[in-house]
Amino acid sequence: MPIMPDHWIRRMAAEHGMIEPFVESQRREGVISYGLSSYGYDARVADEFKIFTNVDNAVVDPKAFSEKGFVTRTGPVCIVPPNSFALAHTVEYFRIPRDVLVICLGKSTYARCGIIVNVTPLEPEWEGQVTIEISNTTPLPARIYANEGICQFLFLKGEAPPDVSYADRQGKYMRQRGVALPKL
Repeated sequence: MPIMPDHWIRRMAAEHGMIEPFVESQRREGVISYGLSSYGYDARVADEFKIFTNVDNAVVDPKAFSEKGFVTRTGPVCIVPPNSFALAHTVEYFRIPRDVLVICLGKSTYARCGIIVNVTPLEPEWEGQVTIEISNTTPLPARIYANEGICQFLFLKGEAPPDVSYADRQGKYMRQRGVALPKL
């Protein structure tokens, strides 16, 4: 399962709309880097954040998720409280080819500050804006910058297309825009 290089990512973005909007090179002047890299694409975090809070004594339950457990903030910066968690989404919209699996890695700039990013893999033929899970593992408030890099996506090309793709099975997070909350 080879990892795909920059020229393949660029071609797929141009010819198949795999990433929109697409930034053809790394942008890094005064920002946390984003755009095309040698073997991946550094996506940006949008300016909508859902920050988990315990103001209403909500319980986090993936089978019965309640919006009482977080507050929504929009803006150029999000402050994630100490030892807390936030949801956000990518600026970019992805359309994953049938024979490709995409995995996500957090950016080292944030990781070195105790800010961990986790997303599930992007499965073959999934499309949408990616919901990003951000954990502040420190005892200090952490600042996240909207419209700057948050994570890197790596594109792995399978030996052959799968028998059943995410689109074939009508996955529940297909074509999501904005922050997609847990669904059963």
